[in-house]
Amino acid sequence: MARAADEIGEAAFSSCLHDLRACRLCERALAHEPRPVVLADRRARVLIVGQAPGRIVHETGIPWNDRSGDRLRGWLQMSYDAFYADKRIAVVPMGFCFPGTGPNGDLPPRPECAPRWHRPLLTAMPDVRLALLVGAYAQRYYLDVPRGWSLTEVVRNGPVRDAEGRVLFPLPHPSPRNLAWFKHNPWFDAHIVPALRAAFACALT
Repeated sequence: MARAADEIGEAAFSSCLHDLRACRLCERALAHEPRPVVLADRRARVLIVGQAPGRIVHETGIPWNDRSGDRLRGWLQMSYDAFYADKRIAVVPMGFCFPGTGPNGDLPPRPECAPRWHRPLLTAMPDVRLALLVGAYAQRYYLDVPRGWSLTEVVRNGPVRDAEGRVLFPLPHPSPRNLAWFKHNPWFDAHIVPALRAAFACALT
């Protein structure tokens, strides 16, 4: 009975992932061909929710394959190869396709993606214990952020648990554009990063 249920769950997950990668929901809003980027496995225990693929990720199809990813992996104390080989780690951004570039950098994640795909994916990955909410878009989608709070206040407030018992851990975006933020908030490296590493190790065991 358990084996049959697992096979049904795996089939549902594979179908969801196939449909997501074929998604063209925001095609008319993009200046380029859609290329949904997601890294997921039904066995995932850690979910990384970022913003949206940048141009490099769009071209390679590999999430966090840039300098932001280097810093993120540094926080988690993981090598490049180990990060992508570990089936217990899933990457599900707020927007799955590169949104394009505006006058101040990449555009925001497309708003159609998360409401359409996040719940089906999380339902199909029942073992997720920890969700890393990277950046304000993910935090405001998954957390009840008090009105007027900045990203700094959300990150400083630390992780919470959702109704399913998953730990929701807010993080700043590790982009090189945020170097000034890290410089002016040394408490992040001193206190939040060690707590993140402990939560990450716990989720993987």
